[in-house]
Amino acid sequence: MVALAGGTPVVVEGRLEQRFKITPADLAAAITPRTKWLIFNSPSNPSGAGYSRDELKALTDVLVAHPHVWVMTDDMYEHIVFPPFVFATPAEVEPRLHERTLTVNGVSKAYAMTGWRIGYAAGPLPLIKAMTAIQSQSTSNACSVSQWAAVEALNGPQDYIAEAAQAFRRRRDLVVAGLNECPGIECPEPEGAFYVYPSIAGLIGRATPDGRRIGSDEDFAAALLASEGVAVVFGAAFGLGPNFRISYAAADAVLAEAVARIRRFAQRLA
Repeated sequence: MVALAGGTPVVVEGRLEQRFKITPADLAAAITPRTKWLIFNSPSNPSGAGYSRDELKALTDVLVAHPHVWVMTDDMYEHIVFPPFVFATPAEVEPRLHERTLTVNGVSKAYAMTGWRIGYAAGPLPLIKAMTAIQSQSTSNACSVSQWAAVEALNGPQDYIAEAAQAFRRRRDLVVAGLNECPGIECPEPEGAFYVYPSIAGLIGRATPDGRRIGSDEDFAAALLASEGVAVVFGAAFGLGPNFRISYAAADAVLAEAVARIRRFAQRLA
């Protein structure tokens, strides 16, 4: 998206040892006089990592010191979080950022309405007007059926959200525990969303019984699919490896079977 708009994207890595989060020092080091935006997602895809209020405050302190940098905060997984983690968003933590923050959300995740294609944003009026002008000349608008469905989701009963979050937490615990029993795999526990992003650093260099060498996370994903019929997304697709992503937005029995197959595959590597 940045490149399409004529900008130069700069990736600040949230590494495994930092639980896939960036530090204030990481952020400060990446900012230059030409920096325009921080694009921020918490809880995040692909790792599920979420920033606590204190962690957010440390990042917003950096942004306050650089008034030329705007913030686009993607709050899509706001309601899919697991206690004791409590969701917070940058402009809530630091009101001085209000006038240069674009807050983005939608109904795709919390309300399981992915196919309805409804997202929304709140920000300073001049920015919203500019966004509207571009939107009207590119995709026109979202259809009225989807808009009314989203209105009903946002204004209707909210009981489903807590029930879904509880189910996701149960599935997260199942997947994290199962993957951490696999030799060579390390799986941090995410604070939210419905993904895990385990490391397979301990499996790099090993080989399958038929001689296929695991030289990368892409090799791992291909060999796992061929051997056990389990499809995962390899980490290089997200810019950080050697890892892979699993979505646990699936039935418990399916997840348990998938984890068992991954364990069997890892055990057979030599």
